[in-house]
Amino acid sequence: MAEGFLMEVCVDSVESAINAERGGAGRLELCSSLLEGGLTPSLGLLQVVKQHVKIPVYVMIRPRGGDFLYSDQEVEVMRKDIELMKSHGADGLVLGALTEDGRVDTELCMELLAAARPLPVTFHRAFDVVHDPTIAVETLVSLGFQRVLTSGCDSSALEGLPVIKRIIDQAKGRIIVMPGGGITERNLQRILEGSAAQEFHCSARSNRESAMKFRNTCVTMGATFSAPEYGLKVADNSSYLNREDPDLPVCLEQTVLVWIPLGFLWLCAPWHLVSLCRSTRVTNKHLSKLYLCKQFVVSLLFLTAIAALAVTLGQDYGPSKDPPSTVKNPAVICNPEAGAAFLSRITFNWFNSMAVKGYKQPLTQEDMWELNESDSTAHINQRFQHFMESELAAARVRFQQQEEKGTKEDKKKKKKDKKEEEAYPNSWLVTTIYKTFKGILIKSAFLKLLQDLLSFVSPQLLKLMISFTQDSSRFAWEGYLYAVLLLVVAILQSLFLQQYFHQCFVLGMKVRTSTMVFSSFALVVSNDTRKESTVGETVNLMSADAQRFNDVTNFIHLIWSCPLQIALSIVFLWLELGPSVLAGLAVMVLMVPINGLLATKARKFQVKNMKFKDKRLKIMNEILNGIKILKLYAWEPSFQTQVEDVRGQELKVMKKFAYLTSVSTFIFSCAPALVSLATFAVFVGVSSDNVLTAEKAFTSISLFNVLRFPLAMLPMLIAAIVQTGVSKKRLEKFLGGEDLESDIVRHDPSFDSAVSICDGSFAWDKEADVSLDIKPGRLVAVVGAVGSGKSSLMSALLGEMHSTKGFINIKGSLAFVPQQAWIQNATLRDNILFGSPCEEKRFQQVIQACALAPDLELLPGGVLTEIGEKGINLSGGQKQRVSLARAAYSQSDIYLLDDPLSAVDSHVGKHLFDKVIGPNGLLKDKTRILVTHGVSFLPYVDEIVVLVNGKVSEIGSYNSLRASKGAFSEFLDTYAKEQSNHSRYVLNPVLFQFFCSVLFSSVRLRKNSSLRKPEDVGEAKKGQRLIEKETMETGKVKFSVYLQYLRAMGWSYTIMVFVVYFIQNIAFIGQNLWLSDWTNDAVEYFNKTYPAQKRDTRVGVFGALGVAQGVFVFLGTLLLANASVAASRILHSRLLNNILRVPMVFFDTTPIGRVVNRFAKDIFTVDEAIPQSFRSWLLCLLGVLGTLFVICLATPFFAIIIIPLAIVYYFVQRFYVATSRQMRRLQSVSCSPIYSHFGETVSGLSVIRAYGHQERFLKHNEKTIDENLKSVYPWIVSNRWLAIRLEFLGTLVVFFAALFAVISRKSLDSGLVGLSISYALNVTQTLNWLVRMTSELETNIVAVERVSEYAELENEAKWVTDTRPSEKWPEEGRLRFENYKVRYRPELDLVLHGITCDIDSTEKIGIVGRTGAGKSSLTNCLFRIIEAAEGRILVDDIDISTIGLHDLRNRLTIIPQDPVLFSGTLRMNLDPFDKFTDEDIWRVLELSHLKGYVSGLQEGLQHEVAEGGENLSVGQRQLLCLARALLRKSRILILDEATAAVDLETDNLIQTTIRKEFSHCTVLTIAHRLHSIMDSSRVMVLDAGKIVEFDSPSNLLDKQGHFYAMAKDAGITQQYTTAL
Repeated sequence: MAEGFLMEVCVDSVESAINAERGGAGRLELCSSLLEGGLTPSLGLLQVVKQHVKIPVYVMIRPRGGDFLYSDQEVEVMRKDIELMKSHGADGLVLGALTEDGRVDTELCMELLAAARPLPVTFHRAFDVVHDPTIAVETLVSLGFQRVLTSGCDSSALEGLPVIKRIIDQAKGRIIVMPGGGITERNLQRILEGSAAQEFHCSARSNRESAMKFRNTCVTMGATFSAPEYGLKVADNSSYLNREDPDLPVCLEQTVLVWIPLGFLWLCAPWHLVSLCRSTRVTNKHLSKLYLCKQFVVSLLFLTAIAALAVTLGQDYGPSKDPPSTVKNPAVICNPEAGAAFLSRITFNWFNSMAVKGYKQPLTQEDMWELNESDSTAHINQRFQHFMESELAAARVRFQQQEEKGTKEDKKKKKKDKKEEEAYPNSWLVTTIYKTFKGILIKSAFLKLLQDLLSFVSPQLLKLMISFTQDSSRFAWEGYLYAVLLLVVAILQSLFLQQYFHQCFVLGMKVRTSTMVFSSFALVVSNDTRKESTVGETVNLMSADAQRFNDVTNFIHLIWSCPLQIALSIVFLWLELGPSVLAGLAVMVLMVPINGLLATKARKFQVKNMKFKDKRLKIMNEILNGIKILKLYAWEPSFQTQVEDVRGQELKVMKKFAYLTSVSTFIFSCAPALVSLATFAVFVGVSSDNVLTAEKAFTSISLFNVLRFPLAMLPMLIAAIVQTGVSKKRLEKFLGGEDLESDIVRHDPSFDSAVSICDGSFAWDKEADVSLDIKPGRLVAVVGAVGSGKSSLMSALLGEMHSTKGFINIKGSLAFVPQQAWIQNATLRDNILFGSPCEEKRFQQVIQACALAPDLELLPGGVLTEIGEKGINLSGGQKQRVSLARAAYSQSDIYLLDDPLSAVDSHVGKHLFDKVIGPNGLLKDKTRILVTHGVSFLPYVDEIVVLVNGKVSEIGSYNSLRASKGAFSEFLDTYAKEQSNHSRYVLNPVLFQFFCSVLFSSVRLRKNSSLRKPEDVGEAKKGQRLIEKETMETGKVKFSVYLQYLRAMGWSYTIMVFVVYFIQNIAFIGQNLWLSDWTNDAVEYFNKTYPAQKRDTRVGVFGALGVAQGVFVFLGTLLLANASVAASRILHSRLLNNILRVPMVFFDTTPIGRVVNRFAKDIFTVDEAIPQSFRSWLLCLLGVLGTLFVICLATPFFAIIIIPLAIVYYFVQRFYVATSRQMRRLQSVSCSPIYSHFGETVSGLSVIRAYGHQERFLKHNEKTIDENLKSVYPWIVSNRWLAIRLEFLGTLVVFFAALFAVISRKSLDSGLVGLSISYALNVTQTLNWLVRMTSELETNIVAVERVSEYAELENEAKWVTDTRPSEKWPEEGRLRFENYKVRYRPELDLVLHGITCDIDSTEKIGIVGRTGAGKSSLTNCLFRIIEAAEGRILVDDIDISTIGLHDLRNRLTIIPQDPVLFSGTLRMNLDPFDKFTDEDIWRVLELSHLKGYVSGLQEGLQHEVAEGGENLSVGQRQLLCLARALLRKSRILILDEATAAVDLETDNLIQTTIRKEFSHCTVLTIAHRLHSIMDSSRVMVLDAGKIVEFDSPSNLLDKQGHFYAMAKDAGITQQYTTAL
């Protein structure tokens, strides 16, 4: 424990400041408005406090409450306040500022620190909202803060202790952490011991008691407060006496002073009691007035004592009246459960505040409470991982042993099939879950047992009650006693049951969390396992399969509880009816095999269903990822039919499953009726002495009712376990998959080379032998034709490939720039920093070097612009530069650069090579391996590695390889004729300098002004936030949503279902009334023989009514099944139909996860959850009405009670539904980021692994799951909160039914009493279910609301309109732009400013311009991906805005920048509509130089392409896109940087093909390599959305304008063009 530590006290008045100093504070933090979390105090307050206290006073600088994001005006105010406080004697300052994404706002903090110098500065509790505490502390230390005030980013310092300890260790004494918030006597000691904190922080209000609180804490602990300068020792009690108001220590007052009189009373008590016992005779002589007065005073004192006790308890356990700690973090709301009293916990009273809040206003994510430590993802994750490691290891050993056995035995066919099915370590997941959550399981089992036993007490009480009403000679108090006992038993039962449910649901939540977290294992899973499950399937594992586990764990105890309840019921029934119970039992036993049969059938359907779901989601995921290509090629209908086909199969299976369910429902709704029929029939049939009395009948009926629940639950449970079995296998297969082989890449620092591959052979699917040795600090280029294994070499170095022999050694850390840039959905700054702390100088250097400065000018928010998913709002070149900047900033030792220069313009490429990669670049001292197709860079590299067919064919410097006349030299001679000039120019440094100064003068100018945030960043500019927060309906679900669903089901179906269920309910009531009448026979035929005919009638009618119920339930369920499948079909096709017609802007601003969530989770709810909850709701509603009807029939008195009960019931339900519904919505909304982040992580795996950031991404994943749990946990509690209150109402119904039965027993026959009470006993459950079902229906119907929200989005223009162009249009291919202006979204600026030009038929136009000049926007306009703001485009004199989109898009062809392929066959990728013959397709493959490759594949055209075309190289994908274009044969062709990703050889092939095959077409080429457009008829130079030059290349070169500068840089001269 720290010897001397300092206490800092936060005060907001002079009095509290003085008290704090007396209390031993070593420093004050002065603020105003303590209750709002503290704001800047007035200057006057500081001056007065300084006069009265001697200890240092730090002043808080905070202009307003709420978040810690400040506008420019507020920053100005803060600056002035700092100056003011400094000049008036403040000893230090307390301040803090964050950015929107929860990081420390370094720029603002630096500014404020500079203003505060030389005063010491503390960073206040804003720290508790930061994104990552570790990074934040590093940043704060580097900025120069002296202290950080934190409670460990938790609700109290005690809970945040691990974080506090970590931060203190990390800061190594340079920064002292003061835990704030939640420090009390109880936990100060633990905080002291648990962390090395030397300073503490608390708040003191203006009363003495509060100021003394800490003093006493320390006195009791014997610790010493030391205020360094004044050496106050609190342990010295003289300070209490040497002052104006001497006083005893509070500690003494509250202990010794109280103990003395209490001790006296306890010691004397025995004598008093003895004397009381002795005095036997009581005389009433002494009842004088004085005596009575004395008694009155004593009783008053007694009541006062009780009141005082109540107040004390209230203060101890009630809500705390203390103002929140001054530095309370506004975003963190403490969970009241932790401090709730016992009574509040068992009745869930602590949840009241949330329920009231939810009723008053719709809840938001900010209103959610913090999670308890034990419910947080990190905690669950840690425990689960601990047990999983051992279990999985054991399972792997078992699996290997089995495999060995399998190989030894003869491989029979059967054996082989089995192996194929289960070739992975299995049966370890369930044991892991059990071990992780053993505690909760045992606790909940105990509660369940108590509740089960209590449920058998009520029927026995009912029996006593009936015998009481039959015997009118018995005393009335007996009846009242039974009524009260019924009440007490019911209340106890309800308390146990709700606690049990609470434990189970929390367990379910934790199991779901652990399975979800482990789906994020994708970060370490090997590529094989990853290939087996696509992103769509993995997301499905996270959503559907994890949910299945959640559902089954909720009811897991029923596995033993159901049999127990059945056994006990039978025992009690035997006591009532004797052996005739066996008849009923036989009926039950017969049900079991039928049930088993149905379950296995159901399982088959379920497996099929999941397969179709996966398949559908996989296609959807691809559609959404490649939506732009679908739009450009007008391929939506083809993919729509693909999805519709799979959906059709899925619905077929669903229908079968629903029919099966209705059969099992029929059997189980008949079960209780059949069981009671069999039992009663045998009972009265066996002997004529057996007469059915009310006692026997209704006790049995209520026992049968108890039996009903386990019988109904067992099949559901079995079905759920079956479904979970399927999910368990899928999860085990995924999680048990091989992890990445960590030993392929070694990190042995003793090697002298930076990278060495020793005799390595690596495979995705094909083998390749490689040996390489690269010395540190060298720049190595890797060259080779398309498909020669350049990218594979990179993957091998990253350890992503299988090593079949040899090994790789890498010395130091890696940075990787992939061929296709991976960009996160975060700000531009975060994309570059990638988790590293921000150093402004280095950041600026990197931005300049990567030529990003001019782009930042154009981006609306500068470095803080949010980048959309997959970098959607950046051009290809910008993405690549950001990706390169990320690597350059990371300061790694070895850089793997997979062709980063191909996606950028040639002059930018040169700039990047010079400033970043080349011999004089930022990375000049690092080891760089550069895959490149740009011959011009090769003379500057230290070494060149030439790859041919996956083998290293030559290594050496540029000159030595030229000299050796090998493959490399031939390659250069053939393809780089034009480049030889290029290299001459490149070699000329003077020219290069000139070019740089012209092109990058803008960069120079910026250097001095360094990138400051745009001034008005405070109010985020319109359009700067790209991804809007997901919208969420609030308030009550509109009635129209229900109508929408019913309409989708069909009105006729809906009405029929309702009628059928109503009749079934009438049959149920009729059966019970008949039974009640039957029992009266016992009175009538007392001591007479019971006529056989009457007996048969009784049994017959009873049986018929029972069977009728079953038949009607069967009919209803069948009708409902048909209706719900119809509704599912309609809703899904509406959604799909609309999503494919939504304009591209929607996809740019909506994360894909959000759309996938609609197709996954919401459609799943519509398919499975809504029909189920609709049926249950209807049955419950009718059940409750029936019950009330019967009780009123028996005791009309009861009608009086119904109204007040109904009113209370209504209010409780409204309160609950408002809160619960909103939480369900929050749950849905907070699910999307989990899937989005997960999808993003999976797509950037190689980058994340290369940088070694798996841990950070897992942490982020945990955080998103935590956000989700914050709304899940209160939702679980809200259900229990409601249930307890409703069950209490239910128990009142029982109580009153019994009470009225006792009151009016003279006029009632025992049959009706039995009937009414047995019904009342049943009503508790039914009432509870009704509200649960109402709210479940309402929460599930939200899915319909969400689906219809996306089904009603605004569409783009019609695909086909009435004005259709002729079949042959465009015959000539003329293009004309007339004053064409365009913007991406209505609130953004124009991207093209009035383009006007004419392009003639068969002209070849080159389009050039630096990044962001509007080149790609131009192509988007031609395809009407974005619509004109003004002006028009004419193609062959037809205005393209007048015709349908598909007519337009089908007649134009584009070879896009990013080659996108879809999973399916090669043929499907070329011709999704099957319009062309195989000959056509082979012809285009030959033209696009792929024929050799495709004919070499086993399946030829039917070769399966992986998701996103991952099993083809980027070059091959590009050639496939060329083949698509050749197949379409349109008159206008657009090439969007089409040859960026291929080497010179392939580029040459493509250019030749295009010149030859498209000679009769109009071709627009957006080019990066200028030489590819030098033979164009004209070149269009764009700059900032305007045409600045438009003429033939030779004329433009003569002009010496923009184009000349670019050409000169690319080494293209006049002679070269004439040669062409």
